[in-house]
Amino acid sequence: MLELWQNLPLHLNPIIFTIGNFSFRWYSLGYILALTIIYLFLRRRFKKRTYPKNLTLDKLENILLLAFLGALLGGRIGYAIFYDWSNFIIHPWQALLPFADDGSFSGFYGMSFHGGLVGALLIGWLVVSKYKLKFYEVLNFIIPAFPLGYFWGRLGNFMNGELYGRVTKSKIGMHFNQTDKQLGILRHPSQLYEALGEGLLLFLILQYCSRKKICQNKLFPLFLIFYGFIRFLIEFFRQPDSQLGFVALGWMTMGQMLCILMMLIGGALFIKQLKNLK
Repeated sequence: MLELWQNLPLHLNPIIFTIGNFSFRWYSLGYILALTIIYLFLRRRFKKRTYPKNLTLDKLENILLLAFLGALLGGRIGYAIFYDWSNFIIHPWQALLPFADDGSFSGFYGMSFHGGLVGALLIGWLVVSKYKLKFYEVLNFIIPAFPLGYFWGRLGNFMNGELYGRVTKSKIGMHFNQTDKQLGILRHPSQLYEALGEGLLLFLILQYCSRKKICQNKLFPLFLIFYGFIRFLIEFFRQPDSQLGFVALGWMTMGQMLCILMMLIGGALFIKQLKNLK
């Protein structure tokens, strides 16, 4: 049973099916499931009539869809800027195209969560402004559902055998490639850690906070704080990007630096809103 667990990634095919040059991956399915789960959760909240004034289901659907597209674009651009800057400078447009060098459809491979978040916020703000809704109210309504979608995205990373963890002697480790197996190297399944931590755990935290009076209308800052904190810790188990390595203090990754920025912004927003209540 232990051997099955440790070798599981070696038996996973990241591609579900292929038609011509088009390959549909589990990673892509993860994105579709993410958007679907978020929508269904928010639709359930609509039935309970717990939604911002003048926000209709049709408007919500448009906001979610366009923000999702913004997240894809922002995620790709963010990855190119934060994690692959040298290549981005040489081939800026290539980073935005979902095609491999041979012309086959590869999807948006190489995504940055932080870039995706910025892209979703920018496009979401434009759409919400067009509908003349209060952006912060809509954001606080949507954000508690986001970790449920994020959970599926990290499972997609696991199915792809990418973004795996650092070497470990723990039996919970896995072989993510044949070379590691031959060398007897186990790695942390950090994608699963993130799916559970930044996905399910964060969802439960935000649900708990949403029931506390002091946290009302402050769910977005809390999301920034708790996501940043959880991700910062899990980064210690995740293998740094090969093209970057550690970027500060000899141990800090790019993801951790961006998470510190997230926590600072979230903390500042939370304090500002507390002061506004006085």
